[in-house]
Amino acid sequence: MINNITVLGAGTMGRRIAKLFASHGFATTLFDSNSSALQYADETINQYVNEPGVKFKKIIITRDLGSAVAEADWIIESVSEDLRIKRELYASITPFLKNDRVVVSSNTSTLPLSVLSLGLPFAARMLITHFFNPADVIPLVEVVKLENAISELVDDVVDALKSCGKSPVVLHKEIEGFIANRLQAAVLREAIFLIDQGIAGVPEIDEVMKQSIGLRWSLNGPLEVADYGGLDIWEKVLQNLMPLLNNSTEVPGIIKEKVLSNDLGVKTGRGFYKHDQSSIAKEADHFEKKLINLLNALHSIKHG
Repeated sequence: MINNITVLGAGTMGRRIAKLFASHGFATTLFDSNSSALQYADETINQYVNEPGVKFKKIIITRDLGSAVAEADWIIESVSEDLRIKRELYASITPFLKNDRVVVSSNTSTLPLSVLSLGLPFAARMLITHFFNPADVIPLVEVVKLENAISELVDDVVDALKSCGKSPVVLHKEIEGFIANRLQAAVLREAIFLIDQGIAGVPEIDEVMKQSIGLRWSLNGPLEVADYGGLDIWEKVLQNLMPLLNNSTEVPGIIKEKVLSNDLGVKTGRGFYKHDQSSIAKEADHFEKKLINLLNALHSIKHG
């Protein structure tokens, strides 16, 4: 059973993961070696402690790695996406783990679990728990385990996630990109192909997604949609379209060009769209509120 959770890394994902568990009553510790990151996390998270109707437990903020993990039942690593940094951190926490039931997971979105866990004494107790930003709002958490994973501990993690309102999906085996990012990459590849072919522009492609497929996918996944449409119909659709879809294995040229020009999106003020740097924080807050409203509405539709 999981009672104490430690998050390693107080960046955007780490502090929101810590907030998630603290807001559902878990004893939560947040570690970072960067004092500025911890100070910002303290200022932005612990303000919720006295919020009415929330059983928020104050998060312990610390730069002491040993004390951060000493009592943890589950340690969630959310540091930079660098294999060397992650592996060094795993080696550093090993002497401080309280027993052989402690679960260690990574929030990596790209690195294979078999590589992350190679040679570690707690490899059978190691998982990937891939949260999505904002981590305390988006329901999905992709859970990746090795073949020799201790099933009871995987169940404990899944139960803890469900108790926080999450929708954990346990992959049957590991694969690069997991599920969600592979689906996103496939859609993005075809979207950019349509732009390159002059079929439509950026705003038109986004509008098509938001006003049709996106709405359907918020209620039914692609396989449910196929069932509702009729697999005989989809057989004909796929027979006609599959040979015509983009099957490139290269990063789209337009993405490479924008990265070379430092047009990285919101973070630099220009990507596929222009972004007003002075209002980005306000826009992000507005987006998050709309996202929460959408999730609440979907919950009412599904369960009302």
